[in-house]
Amino acid sequence: MKEKSIRIRLSQKRYDKLKAYAETKEKTVTQLVEDWIDRLPSQKIGDSSYAPLPNQPDG
Repeated sequence: MKEKSIRIRLSQKRYDKLKAYAETKEKTVTQLVEDWIDRLPSQKIGDSSYAPLPNQPDG
């Protein structure tokens, strides 16, 4: 499977918070993001039951 990469912009404060959290869980930031993505509900094209995720408060 060919892997893709993404690039996001974060404040230094958010990056530090994310990195520290990853370290406490003995995971990489990539692993945290992949775990979060894996918990998202599957969406099928044309699925009328799709409901967008609610806005999340800033960290």
